[in-house]
Amino acid sequence: MMADPLSPSLASRFARHVVLMSLALIYLLPFVWMLSISLKPASEIFDAGFNLIPREWAAWENYSAALTRVPLLRYLLNGVVVCAGILVVQIALAFPAAYCFAKIKFRGHDLAWGLTMLSLMVPFQATAIPLYIFLYHLGLLDSYSALILPFIASAFGMFMFRQAIKSIPDDLIHASRLDGMGEFELVWRVLLPACLPTVIAFSIFSVVWHWNDYFWPLLVINTQDLATPPLGTMFFANEESGNDYGPLMAGTVLITIPLVVFFLFAQKRFIEGVTFSGVKA
Repeated sequence: MMADPLSPSLASRFARHVVLMSLALIYLLPFVWMLSISLKPASEIFDAGFNLIPREWAAWENYSAALTRVPLLRYLLNGVVVCAGILVVQIALAFPAAYCFAKIKFRGHDLAWGLTMLSLMVPFQATAIPLYIFLYHLGLLDSYSALILPFIASAFGMFMFRQAIKSIPDDLIHASRLDGMGEFELVWRVLLPACLPTVIAFSIFSVVWHWNDYFWPLLVINTQDLATPPLGTMFFANEESGNDYGPLMAGTVLITIPLVVFFLFAQKRFIEGVTFSGVKA
């Protein structure tokens, strides 16, 4: 049997995997180094040389210090509350809006969609001061509301959901309407399950972005008990005067683990959502 002339050769596939693995190692090296430091005593952290495996293990001391010297579990809980609150409201608002943009023609449709896409080009930092003043006048600074409200409308979510909904055949929507479904029921009982891979993909983007957000919590939060995980690392560094890097890296590892676990559980749906943008017609 003749080999397909268009199929890649063994050498090209090997070279491609070598390149991809090399890039993966470069990307993972800071995380591996962070984990290594979290296991080392202070005397080994600044030793000359590149030693990933500590000669003397200090994992118990570093991780127990990370959990006891500052309320790290409270920071993690705050991160869960903020990310979950933002995500739920984002989906509740963006998905019906995406349905309107994808399947319903109305006056001003193109203008509204153009403005939505235009908002993606405006960096959040450009609107941070007006938002801060607005929340100040509402008396919502230093609260969960200040961390959640500025992000409840997601143009990126509308874009992802619109692309997924556009791939759904109109016949499915017409059949649902003939069965007596209203628009609200159609959106949540038919379209949302059909677009589940895209919803999960967006959820990963949203959770990772807001879990790692440092800029906005730094502006609006003054109470240590309301700190999110990245802001909590700043309090930890201040508490330790920036010198005890072992416990600091241990705390950073504990903050990173929930994101890794979340992605590992959702990676299959994430790849489907990004690749196919929802259900294929």
